[in-house]
Amino acid sequence: MEQQTIDILAFGAHADDVEIGMAGSLAKWSAAGKKIVICDLTEAELSSNGTVMTRKAEAEAASCILGIAERINLHLPDRGLFLTEDNICTIANVIRKYKPTLIFAPYEEDRHPDHGNCARLVEEAFFSAGIRKYKVDGGYPSHKAKNLYHYYINGYTHPDFVVDISEFIEQKINALQAYQTQFFRDDEGVSTPLTEGYIEGVTARERLFGKEVGVSFAEGFSSRTPILLNKDLFGDKL
Repeated sequence: MEQQTIDILAFGAHADDVEIGMAGSLAKWSAAGKKIVICDLTEAELSSNGTVMTRKAEAEAASCILGIAERINLHLPDRGLFLTEDNICTIANVIRKYKPTLIFAPYEEDRHPDHGNCARLVEEAFFSAGIRKYKVDGGYPSHKAKNLYHYYINGYTHPDFVVDISEFIEQKINALQAYQTQFFRDDEGVSTPLTEGYIEGVTARERLFGKEVGVSFAEGFSSRTPILLNKDLFGDKL
């Protein structure tokens, strides 16, 4: 595989995770010309509704709505995202291949264990990818991304920082609505937490995040390290 250089590499356990947590931010950064790749770890083959093929088509549609240049799937087993050396190496290989400036992954505290496991795997791979002597199958040289941030899927956690997505909330909603089998139940489907007003709940969360900083809608993120400001506290350039 040819090595690349991108701005953002966003990981999710399943297609729709990234959209739930940060679709508005991705749409905003894509519109600003940032090169973005989404990496889904699994094909979500155990989802209660839909199939692997329908989820793939939905993911492609959502990516198109957000202006995402590339989306890949690692085909790791759904409900099998365990902290193993093979899984860490596979994800580290992706990080080295794309050489992202920033990496995003789910917040580790989540009702779905796969989301937390994805967070821990990416955190391990983020560190290992930067070690020169750490070997990956692709044979790529080490790469240390600038930072790893976590987005929220389920629940509400006070964020370390937020991104104003007021102008991109409709794109976020449209991207989520692309996942018809997940967020809307047809006659053959079954009820899940996702089919019971989930998109409305996500929208309300982003409105609440926005209210805390004086904008209409915002997406929240967590950081394990302090955020370095490129402007002083008055908003002036340093």
